[in-house]
Amino acid sequence: MAPSHAPQPLLKDELDIVIPTIRNLDFLEMWRPFFQPYHLIIVQDGDPSKTIRVPEGFDYELYNRNDINRILGPRAACISFKDSACRCFGYMVSKKKYIYTIDDDCFVAKDPSGKDINALEQHIKNLLSPSTPFFFNTLYDPYRDGADFVRGYPFSLREGVPTAVSHGLWLNIPDYDAPTQLVKPLERNNRYVDAILTIPKGTLFPMCGMNLAFDRELIGPAMYFGLMGDGQPIGRYDDMWAGWCTKLGSYAQITADPIDGSEQLGVCILYDEMQVITDHLGLGVKTGLPYIWHSKASNPFVNLKKEYNGIFWQEELIPFFQSTSLPKEANTVQKCYLELAKQVRAKLGKVDGYFNKLADSMVTWIEAWDQLNPPKGGVATANGALKK
Repeated sequence: MAPSHAPQPLLKDELDIVIPTIRNLDFLEMWRPFFQPYHLIIVQDGDPSKTIRVPEGFDYELYNRNDINRILGPRAACISFKDSACRCFGYMVSKKKYIYTIDDDCFVAKDPSGKDINALEQHIKNLLSPSTPFFFNTLYDPYRDGADFVRGYPFSLREGVPTAVSHGLWLNIPDYDAPTQLVKPLERNNRYVDAILTIPKGTLFPMCGMNLAFDRELIGPAMYFGLMGDGQPIGRYDDMWAGWCTKLGSYAQITADPIDGSEQLGVCILYDEMQVITDHLGLGVKTGLPYIWHSKASNPFVNLKKEYNGIFWQEELIPFFQSTSLPKEANTVQKCYLELAKQVRAKLGKVDGYFNKLADSMVTWIEAWDQLNPPKGGVATANGALKK
C-alpha cells in the first residue's frame, strides 16, 4: 500500500505571514501546525539592539529599524516607530501574492466543537472565493458549502468580484477603544458566529490588523497603516486608517425634490458616487470567520493617551471618507492612493497639521513601494526611479 501523504498547505509558496513584535515569539509554538510550512516576515519594533528569539524550525526573515533605514533610506520615515503600524514594512518587502498578518498576543482559538481553528486556512478560502459587494445575500456568503444565492438575487451579479481583504475576528479580549475598555474592563467575547459576509459597497468598517489577510497584488499599496506611534500625536488608528482608505462607497441623500422633472413631489434618493479604493476598483472585502484567541488586553490608560486625538478627529475623518471621490483616471491602486493623499492634504490639513505630514507619508509610502516593487519590465535604481 502506498504511503499516505498530508495534503499540501494552501498557497504554501504564495503567502507570507507578517508579524510585528517587540518580544520573543514563543506564541508561534501554538501556531506551529498551521504556520510552519509558510515563510514569516518579522518586523521588530523598538530597540533594534534587542535580540528577538524565534522558535526553531520556522522559515523567516527579521527586520529591525536599522534594516528599515538601510533599505528605504530617507523614505524610511514613512514607517511608524514604536507602533504596530511598522508591520506594513513587511507588506512592502514581501514578494508573495498574499499576506496574512497576526499579532503576537493572538493564539489558536477553538470552534464550538472544541476543535482548533486553522485561521490561516479560512482566510485563504475567503480570499480565493468571490465577494458580493453590490447586492447583499441574506444567507451571507453564497460560496460556502451549504449556501447559495437566495431567490431574487440577480443572476448577472452571481459571479461576484475578486476578494481583496479577509477580515477575521477574535474571541476573549474584544478589540475595544480605551473609553470602552474603561467602562467594560471584564467584558469578554465568547460568542462564536459561524458566518462570513461581504461588506456592502458604500459601507465603512473599523478594520483590525491583528487577524487580517489580503491579496497583496490587488490591494497591497493601499494597506499603509499610516504614521503613528513615536513622535506622532496619535496611535492605535493605524489599521483603521488603512481600512478607511481601502473600503468606502456611495452615500445616499434623501430629499423631497420633484421626481424625474415632473411637478409631483416625492421622496427621492440621490446617490453621489463617493468611492475609495476597493469600491472604485470593483473589489470585495469579507469579514467574519476565522476567529483567533486574543489573549491579553492592553492598558486602557496608555491606550487613551494614544487614542485621545483620534477620538476627536474620527468625527471629521468619517465625513471626509464619506465625501471622497476618485477620478476615472485613477485606475491603479497607486494612482488611487496618491489622489487620496491630495485630498487628505486639502481637506484634513485644516483639521490639524498632522494630516499634512500624513499626506506626505502616504506619497512617500507609494514611492517606497514602487522602489521595492517595480512594475514588470522595470528595474528599481538606488533612488527608486525605474529603468526600462
